Amino acid sequence: MITTKINVTPYLAEYIKSKFNCLSDEPLKIPDAEDLYHVIWKLMVKRPDGISPIDTGNLAIILPERRVGKDPMYYNYLSPRSQNIIEKYISRHFNNELHQMLEENEQNGRPLNNIDVVHQFMCVYNIDSITEDALLKNYYRWRDLVRRKDRRREYKRRYK
Repeated sequence: MITTKINVTPYLAEYIKSKFNCLSDEPLKIPDAEDLYHVIWKLMVKRPDGISPIDTGNLAIILPERRVGKDPMYYNYLSPRSQNIIEKYISRHFNNELHQMLEENEQNGRPLNNIDVVHQFMCVYNIDSITEDALLKNYYRWRDLVRRKDRRREYKRRYK
């Protein structure tokens, strides 16, 4: 079991830890059925000369180990570009899951306010490092892009 640490946005680290680890502080073990496992597998490279063997970051990951292919003993480095790709992948899944919850609430006739749905999502995944308003604004921006209106209404009010 070889581990490495990467830097991701704090709320994404909280999300992915609680999604796969059930809130333990051990390194993150991603099941091999998940796409993230294969993304990390493809991004693992040999550690370049001159790079410290000690990695820093807020998310510790157990590197994928398969019977055939890259041995994590040697292929145990994730470059800053690779870390960025992993962070974008986690962010995409985070947003998809949050937006899906908000869309389902809207399709069910809005039994809850959107802020309550976001709060419930944050409680499920134990997210503390971002506010509910920030996530809700992110959803509204996404919704405006997806459901762009043909034209906006005209303002009829005249100021004197």
